[in-house]
Amino acid sequence: MKTPFAGHALSLTRLLPHLALFGTLILAWEIAVRTGLIQSIMVPKPSTIFAAIVELYFVKGTIWYHFFVTLTEAVAGFIIGAAIAIALAVGSSLSDAFRRYVSPYAVVLNVTPGIALTPVIIAWFGFGMGSKIALAAVISFFPIFVNTLTGLTQTDTDREELFRSIGASRVQIFTRLRVPAALPLLFAGLKIGLTTALIGAVVAEFAQATEGVGVLMSRFSFQLNMGASIASLLSMTLIGLILFYSMEFLDDRMVFWRREERREAVSRKRARAWKRRG
Repeated sequence: MKTPFAGHALSLTRLLPHLALFGTLILAWEIAVRTGLIQSIMVPKPSTIFAAIVELYFVKGTIWYHFFVTLTEAVAGFIIGAAIAIALAVGSSLSDAFRRYVSPYAVVLNVTPGIALTPVIIAWFGFGMGSKIALAAVISFFPIFVNTLTGLTQTDTDREELFRSIGASRVQIFTRLRVPAALPLLFAGLKIGLTTALIGAVVAEFAQATEGVGVLMSRFSFQLNMGASIASLLSMTLIGLILFYSMEFLDDRMVFWRREERREAVSRKRARAWKRRG
């Protein structure tokens, strides 16, 4: 019989080797810098980076405002890019003519380097938050569009025939069959788009901005304060992790049938709700 602690013990057993390896690498890094094998002006000690993190987050609190500015830019850009991408993907899946006109422009937008668009977008939207949101939306658009369109155009002939045999309309086939079948690919595209939106926001901050984590990192790098610069870089990583795992959480809740544990949990919940109705 499995105990509630068995799973936790197994997870801890798997985690320990990774923690040991990470600790060993950090210790070797610290020793290499202290002994002069690595120049501290280029690669600071882990202890220096940790001290910079403590100062930025807890002593001075400098990072918080810039952290939420970058987070807001990435999320806003992602929402705009995702809304446009999903709308165009739905239209393309329903109409071959619409797809023939939209797809070439989507490809052209994708193959154009995002960093090359930065000066143009800044000229159009100004030096404020608008240009960062716009670049984030542009860069996040394509993976969401492609994944959504691919998911919606994948057809299961047998299932569609079954739906038609019971009198389902085209709208019902689309909403009850194609959309649920496309959700795994849609969420894969959303995860990619969310992280690329962050890249777009940070690239725009590097190009021209007065606020944001990218600005902080540039300032610290110019001052050769590499400890604080890497601390800012790790802050970007933290933003990326927050965004990615937020989407992973939504994926786990909405596409629950892909995971046995989640499927069973939802089934039990719906069974209890059904019994209460009866």
